[in-house]
Amino acid sequence: MMRQKGFTLIEAMIVVAIIGIIAAIAYPSYEQYVLRSGRADGKAKLMEVLQAQERFFSQNQTYTATLGTASGGLGYTADANGAVASESRKYNITAAACSGKTIASCVNLTATPTGAQAGDSKCGTLTLDSTGIKTKSGSDTLENCW
Repeated sequence: MMRQKGFTLIEAMIVVAIIGIIAAIAYPSYEQYVLRSGRADGKAKLMEVLQAQERFFSQNQTYTATLGTASGGLGYTADANGAVASESRKYNITAAACSGKTIASCVNLTATPTGAQAGDSKCGTLTLDSTGIKTKSGSDTLENCW
């Protein structure tokens, strides 16, 4: 009697089913991990730009809404809208005066998610102002987003 070599169709289908189940469990976790890592990049860029704003304020007694290299700006490479990209380009950072205040006394930095990061419904847009107030536009808690 000849010995059988290889796999049967049933065995191959069981392996495919197991791989499918593992992938169905792992992929959503991976997606959330990628979004969290992008969020960390956006927060880091917000902190970096806020530090640059504070240096600018200490020298000029005013904040600036200009993040780019134009006169009175912070010297970052900005796009046509004046936004500065985070290191991974998952967020665009912009600056404006805080609500109800002038740019001379308070600056509000906004990190708007772009590309795949725009699908981050948990935290969405992140903001940080020169008084230390942090906000987010998503459905998750402020503590989880910041």
